[in-house]
Amino acid sequence: MKKLWLLLATTMLVLAACGGAGNSENEQENAENNETGEQTTLKVASLIPPMTEILEIVKPQLAEEGVDLEVVVLGDNVQPNNALANKEVDANFFQHVPYMEEFNKANDANLTPVTPIYFANYGVYAKNFESMDELPEGATVAIANDVSNIDRSLKLLDQHGVITLGETSETYYTQKDIVENPKNLKFEEVDLLMLARMYDDADAVVMTPAYASPLGLTPKSDALLTEGTDNEFAITLVAREDNVDSEAIQKLAEAMTSEEVRQFLEKEYDETAIPAF
Repeated sequence: MKKLWLLLATTMLVLAACGGAGNSENEQENAENNETGEQTTLKVASLIPPMTEILEIVKPQLAEEGVDLEVVVLGDNVQPNNALANKEVDANFFQHVPYMEEFNKANDANLTPVTPIYFANYGVYAKNFESMDELPEGATVAIANDVSNIDRSLKLLDQHGVITLGETSETYYTQKDIVENPKNLKFEEVDLLMLARMYDDADAVVMTPAYASPLGLTPKSDALLTEGTDNEFAITLVAREDNVDSEAIQKLAEAMTSEEVRQFLEKEYDETAIPAF
């Protein structure tokens, strides 16, 4: 009889132990699943305000939707695309589509636009002149040196009749496409990051608000000419082909085109950053 009770007790202990182990494993698996389902980390590379400010504005909304937005602030206009192409970040927010397309061509990359956010109102600024008519014959005009922004600068001047561009079969206009230049303007192509510094040295500079703002300049108050919104140069949220349709990226796009972001841009940036949605 003692042997029988001992056998039963041992069996019950073994069953209890097995049952306990099974429950522990299930609980651990459920905890892992819950953790995965509850939070997704999304890394977005950016540069300067208002880009970084917009990302900070949408953080709380995304957190409520299970997306932990991590803003990675980088120091130049090359790193964000390299980081995205190398899958070090999930998206970036700093560029217009023509600039992205030029990067794709040069690097055999597959960056993809998600949605346009705002137009960074391009303008012509001059320290010593109050109108384009005042620019002297042969004046030096500084413009960005990457092909998409050379194209953009020349189109702005053509739009206002300062120069005339001819027909071209190429993707982008370059200086060789100028067919009329009444003032014989000299165009000095410099790195984007050098444009603000050229304000003291050149007769005029063509640049975005991002580089004019640190000088205390705005398109509305100080630009001799402005670009407006009838163009393809909106600052755009960009991802990759492999993740552009992911739930987290789409949630980010929706948050960045919210009424809250629109009101922020209209209140804080007026004509400097014009909503594109």
